[in-house]
This record gives sequence, C-alpha cells and structure tokens, in this order.
Amino acid sequence: MLQNIRENFTGTFAAVLLGLLAVSFVFFGVGNFNFLNAGYAAKVDDLEISIFQLENAYQDQLLQLEDYSSLPSETLQLIRSNTLDRLIRDAIVEIHVAEQGYRVGDAQLTQLIQEEPQFQEDGVFSKDLYYSWLDQRVIDARFFEERQRQAMRTSQLQRGIGATAFITPTEYRRYLNLIAEQRIVSIATFDIAALADTIVVHDEDVQAHYETQPNDFLAPESVDFSYLEINREELAADITVVEDVLEQYYDDNASRFLQDESRRGSHILITLDGDESAAEELAMAITVRAQAGESFADLAQQYSQDGGTANQGGDLGSVMQSQMPGALGDEIFSISLGEISGPVRTDFGFHVVKLNEIIPGGPLPLSQVRSELLRELRTQGIDDRIRSLERQLADAVFDADQIATISEMSGLELRAATDFTRLGGAPFGANQVVIDMVFSSPVLSERQISDVIEIGGGRSIMVQVYDYHEESIRPLEEVRDSIVFDMQSERAVNIIDDRSRRLREALEDGQDFEEVAFELEANYRPDVTVTRAQDDLDTIILDSIFLAKKPSPGNGRLGSTVSSTGDYVVFMLKAVMPGKPESIPIAERDQRKEELQSTAGASDYIAYVNELERHADIERSEIALQGSDFL
Repeated sequence: MLQNIRENFTGTFAAVLLGLLAVSFVFFGVGNFNFLNAGYAAKVDDLEISIFQLENAYQDQLLQLEDYSSLPSETLQLIRSNTLDRLIRDAIVEIHVAEQGYRVGDAQLTQLIQEEPQFQEDGVFSKDLYYSWLDQRVIDARFFEERQRQAMRTSQLQRGIGATAFITPTEYRRYLNLIAEQRIVSIATFDIAALADTIVVHDEDVQAHYETQPNDFLAPESVDFSYLEINREELAADITVVEDVLEQYYDDNASRFLQDESRRGSHILITLDGDESAAEELAMAITVRAQAGESFADLAQQYSQDGGTANQGGDLGSVMQSQMPGALGDEIFSISLGEISGPVRTDFGFHVVKLNEIIPGGPLPLSQVRSELLRELRTQGIDDRIRSLERQLADAVFDADQIATISEMSGLELRAATDFTRLGGAPFGANQVVIDMVFSSPVLSERQISDVIEIGGGRSIMVQVYDYHEESIRPLEEVRDSIVFDMQSERAVNIIDDRSRRLREALEDGQDFEEVAFELEANYRPDVTVTRAQDDLDTIILDSIFLAKKPSPGNGRLGSTVSSTGDYVVFMLKAVMPGKPESIPIAERDQRKEELQSTAGASDYIAYVNELERHADIERSEIALQGSDFL
C-alpha cells in the first residue's frame, strides 16, 4: 500500500497529524495485533477488539501516570475498563464511517504525512526521517498509514458534525456577558500548611499512632529479580548495512520496483473563457513562436493560464502515461524528445506541449529506493538477531541454573528489578505479563529461570527471582516523617474547620468581616474585583465565586470552599457586574464565537457517538477486564 506514494514523497505534513496520533490507535510495539491472538476483549457488531489491543492501550494509559505502580487495584480496574470503553467507541465510529462511505485518498494521506514537521529536514520531507521515526517505535509503515487513514476518516465525521453546530445571537451575547462578567468579593483564607508547621507532634503520639494503626504502614509482598532483556529498539542501534550487501539486495529485488516509461513535459494552457476560436487562435500563434525558437519557459510565464505551472515554465514534472490519461497525455507520449506540438484540445482549453525528457522504463534507480531497502535490511538484521538470541536463551535454560551464566554466554546485560509487587514496579510498570510470570510458582517458589516471554513494545525478557519479601510492617523510623506530617495535617484541618465555621457564623450574625478574620488568624483581602480569567487566584476559589448566586441589593452572598492546596476559604460576594460585549475587542469576540461553536460541535459529536453506541451490538469480555493471565 502506498508503495508508489512513498517513492515519490517530495512535498512539505499537516500539523493535524499530532492530533490524529492522539486517537486511540495505540502503537505500543509491533504494528500487528494479530500475532498474539489470545481471544477478544470486546466485539462491536462483527469487529473484534483483541485482548492484545486492550493490553497495549492500557499500558500506554498507565505510562502517562507518574506513579501507577502504587495505585490500588480498584483504580487500575477502572482505568482498564475506561480504556476498553474508549476502544469500543473508536471501533463504533470506524465501523460507521466505513459504512457511510467516508474515503481518504492516497494523495490526501501522502500530503498529510509529507507536511509533518518531524518528518522534514530543512522544510522538505525526508523519507529517512520518516522510516527512522517508525523504526524507533517498531511500527510497520503500512500499519501506521492505515491508522492515519482511519483517523482522517474519523476527523471527516467530526468536522461534518461540527460544521452543523450553530448558536443563536441571543446565546452568543449571553455568553459574552458571562465571559466579561466581573464580581466584587472579600476573601478570607486559612493557610493550612502554615498552621500545620506550627503544630508540635510528640514522640509518644507518633509511637501510639504507629502501634494502633499498623495496617497503614504495611509494605506489600515483593520480589527482587535479575533479568535479561531482548529489546528491539536497543538492538536496532547496533545494526549496520554495508554498501555491497545493499547493492546485492537491490539486484535481487529489482523486479519489485519496475515502472513504466515516464516523460517530463511542459505545457502552456489557454483556457476557453467562452470564446473557443479565439483561444485556439492564440494557442496556435504561441505554438508557432515556440517552434520558431522562442523560450518555451518565457512564453509559459507570459501566456499560460495554469497557475500551478506557469511560474515554473509550464513544467508538468515526470509522469507515466497511466497518470495522465486523455489527449494531453497522449500527445506527450507520442512526440519526440525536444519536440513542440499543439494546440491540443482538452476540457480545460488548448495546450501547447513540449517534451523535455524521456525516462526509460525498468527498475527504479537504487537512489530512489535506498531508504526502503535499508529499512528492510535493518529489520531483517534485527529479526535475525532477536531469533538468534531467543534460541540461545531457550537452549541455555536447560543447562544453566543461574541467569548470570546465561548473561555471560549470550552477551546480554544482566539487569535487576527490586521491590516488584503484585501491582508491578519499575522498570515494567503494571505489565500483567511480567507480574504473572514473576509470581508464578516455578519462578517465585522454586527460583527457576523463566522462559523467554514477550511483554510488548518489542521487548522480551527472561527472569530469575533472587529474593522474596513477605508483607510486613515498615519500621517506625522509615515512616516517622509521614506520621508526623499526617498528624500535623489532621490537627490543622480540625482547627481550620472550626475557625472557618466560626467565621461563617459570625458573618451570618452581621459581624464585621475584617475584624473576625483578623481575630481568627485568617489572611483577609477586602473588595477584590475578579474576572473569570483571573490568573492570581486559585481556580477552585474562582469557580466557587462565579458559581455563587447573585446577591440581593444591600446584602452579601456568603460562600466557602477548599482550595487546590487544601486551604480553607470563606468569601462574601458583594456585587455582580455584567460584562459588556462591546468592550471586548472584535478579534477576541470572533475567537470566543469560534470557541463556542467548537464546543457546541464537540457536544453534538459526543451525542452522535452515544447514539451510535446505543444501537451497536457490543459484547465485553469480563475475563479481559479482570486482567488475568491471558497472554
């Protein structure tokens, strides 16, 4: 697929690709989910979502979290379930766009890929950069391109629905009124961190807490193990291809790159413009002048009405006859090298034609297919190296009882993972394959060396456990600081909760805000004018202020909240000043309108997909959701 397109990449990749990459086609390892066909995670109509797809998407989601190995099992289960729901919705949309006849041509896909900056060098598309990017992520080019095609079809649906969204003038003005609205508010803040720092926690309190809450300080059972890793990306860096091997491979595969004769021509187009005879007469005159020796390029720049080629002297580039059907192509492929002919009549008008170059048919030159052949040879080299290493490890495991011996024999670095729990740990995260293997009876209890197991992402490992740690209570000295912090925070919360309650009660009784705030040691800010775009105020506080109902004349509206940093806040809303749309610059108003329409379009799209989901035949695998040993 796209073989010819790849060979003719020459242009400049739309930035939209970065957004399309976010669509949940997960490139976590090789670009083929079928090699590990262990069942399905879900079925949507007749389309299956494999367990491997779910696992890869789930792992990709976990990698976006800072410390996922410490997440409780309930949270991990929720993430897995949400991941499957997302894959199901993607499948529903893909089925729908296919049924509705959405299409993305090769030319559109080619342009998209060509214009991506990360595939460009000095502003020009580079096949080397493109294939290098794919190799680093162990993604097959055809798989990647097909995913982009699917993502573009989905984007077509999104844009189509978004284009139908609209807002009424009344809604728009109301929106601008709210955006520009200002509110006057007095704010008292109880700084929980500052108060907590002043609270003294005695050693006997720490000891008592430690003894009465032992389950709070449990260290889960864990293992330390050594492992050998066959990493496709790491091996790729060591693979080189010498020139004579490349040339021989090219000779052996020349038949794959056969092409027909192509020709490079130029033309001068005179459009009809309602007067065919006048157009033909002008084209004939230009033909005579060109045949008499005038510069064809100069005549093209002066007379040609083809805006795409006139400034290039009418150059049409090199094409095969199959790429230019019709009278113009017939003429270019019937005249001799250097010959000028015309006028040639087409639906566009009359053409004056010149043949500049004839490129004989046959195999494409090595220079044009070098990048693809190098990539294939490197892939073959990597595959051969991986198979060789896997055979070595598989054979060695029968004779060796220590993984260090296999490391020396194979040349693979002996690595270690420590404190690995049943929820995972570095460097494998929550990879269920690794967890199940490490905690299997032969590996854990009998200290056997495991088989070589694929764990995704172009990685395979062999492990041997060398230490096991039962679930235990951490020593007091190890958790002392966290106990002190928790006790300080708890006491500070109790104190501040009481103070904020007393402040609210005092304000409800009509007492002076500033005086009571000072008495209760709160930071007080009187009569602050805030907008929705205020950047010096905590967003939770700001949201609470703008969610408060408008106060009646002469009365304030009391409110309270807890900030994102845990501070307690009490505020008194005194006045609401509606925004004035005319005070907003026109450019900003236009931007706001686009944002509002975009939001409406996004809501319509979500509703549309929800309706598709409601009518879809969906079957979920509970086994896959449980994350059992399905690999």
